[in-house]
Amino acid sequence: MTKSSTTTLTRSILLDRVSVEFDGSAVLQDITLELRAPTIAVIGANGSGKSTFARLLNGLVGPTTGRVLVHGIDATSDRTAVRRRVGFVFANPEAQILMPTPAEDLALSLRGRPRDEIARRVAETLDAHGLAAHADAPASTLSGGQKQMLALASVLITEPDLIVADEPTTLLDLRNARRIGDLLLAQSAQVVLVTHDLELAGRCHAAVLFDDGRVAASGEPAEVIDAYRRGCG
Repeated sequence: MTKSSTTTLTRSILLDRVSVEFDGSAVLQDITLELRAPTIAVIGANGSGKSTFARLLNGLVGPTTGRVLVHGIDATSDRTAVRRRVGFVFANPEAQILMPTPAEDLALSLRGRPRDEIARRVAETLDAHGLAAHADAPASTLSGGQKQMLALASVLITEPDLIVADEPTTLLDLRNARRIGDLLLAQSAQVVLVTHDLELAGRCHAAVLFDDGRVAASGEPAEVIDAYRRGCG
């Protein structure tokens, strides 16, 4: 996917003076940020606030103070609406695969749709992501890469407007990490990618660096990554 500066107001992520506390401890502090780029890398050390930021975007976590708007929807007051538009991919697919087989897991994502539509789209999705031969196999027998592909496919099949992926390549070998990264960056949906893979972060349109619960830098990926490297000594 070629980089483009073309964005729209409806694809804007806005945090206005957002802080998050857990048990009295500040995890995010006074974050004001607007993101409109098609693909956004979120980087920083462990414990810097990256995952909490990601979870704000679909209402998994609510702000203690401030406001989070995702594509014009308040992620706190209208969590149902925001979760219809935001797909979330976890680092560990075991937390996301809920059904015994890949076909059943994908069908679950489409529950409520006409039966023939579900069957057609599940078959198309399995084929598109190299899982057709495993459609009815126990999901537990899939390789790590196949499980992460299934977890991602279960999000993509819902056609979200925003995909938030929280370290989706962390548990994968190099080949599968590249495959998942390539797939995420090829989406027409806006993508927020929390990652320690600085090569992958550098392929995004924009990047945000978190440090100790605050935004330390944001903007062009090369500049943000360089700031991160300098901060690491």
